Amino acid sequence: MELRHLRYFVAVAEERHFGRAAERLHMAQPPLSQQIQQLEAELGVTLLHRTTRKVELTRAGAVYLERARSVLAAVDDAAEEAQRVAAGLQGRLVVGCVGSATYSLLPALARALRDELPGVDFAFRGEMLAPDQLDALLARHIDLALLRPPVEHPAVRMSTVRRDRLIVALPEDHPLTRRKRLKIEDLEDVDLIVHASRGRSVMHGIVTALCREAGFTARIRHEVSETSTLVTFVASGLGVAVVPEPVAELGVPGTTYRPLAGKHDIELVAAVRADDDSPVLARALAVLHEVSR
Repeated sequence: MELRHLRYFVAVAEERHFGRAAERLHMAQPPLSQQIQQLEAELGVTLLHRTTRKVELTRAGAVYLERARSVLAAVDDAAEEAQRVAAGLQGRLVVGCVGSATYSLLPALARALRDELPGVDFAFRGEMLAPDQLDALLARHIDLALLRPPVEHPAVRMSTVRRDRLIVALPEDHPLTRRKRLKIEDLEDVDLIVHASRGRSVMHGIVTALCREAGFTARIRHEVSETSTLVTFVASGLGVAVVPEPVAELGVPGTTYRPLAGKHDIELVAAVRADDDSPVLARALAVLHEVSR
């Protein structure tokens, strides 16, 4: 039995006439009659009562018609679903974000992905440090990582999303707020709040390197894992922080920001597994770069 047998039978059963069914199927009537006879012979059941004027379904034929329709509909649905998956219009994708991207990029990205790819199930994990994202990416817990480089791993490929300037987050009543622009040297002997050390945060290394290049050792008082916690600590008067400019969009009361003099910026990159050829991922990356642009 083949699917064409089911399609032939459904056409005859619905038309109640071999001639009309043959026209509908774009075939001659004799081969159609032969195919229906073969189907009945294979089933060992009479499906149709034939007269010179019309065709009627037997009770068995009526039951078989409903099942045949269901089978054909399921086959058509499967084909359509496979086509949508192959086109990147259906599936699942998990996106990880560093803190600054969580506040500045994720809202617009999530809306755009929902509008452009409504058939895809998207999940988001915010406030992830870069090493944690890399581990999750390689473990296939996330499919797209928005993080800060450097990322050096042969199983990962990256593309630049944007570059963010570095700024200084200050408590509103801090003496340095009297200045319109700050230099790294202004942060000497100032309590600093930074992201986690021991290789867990790219920003930790950047801040300490900037201070070292300016001729002093960063006076770190607090280390945190989440950007929201970092800004909250600043608002609480526990210190100041050097952060990517999009962090200012978090809008924590009690915190103000000043530009950092010089050409100090940091990349935001999209990292994916090098062997991931998912059409959904390709479409999501296109949406990401359009939104960031």
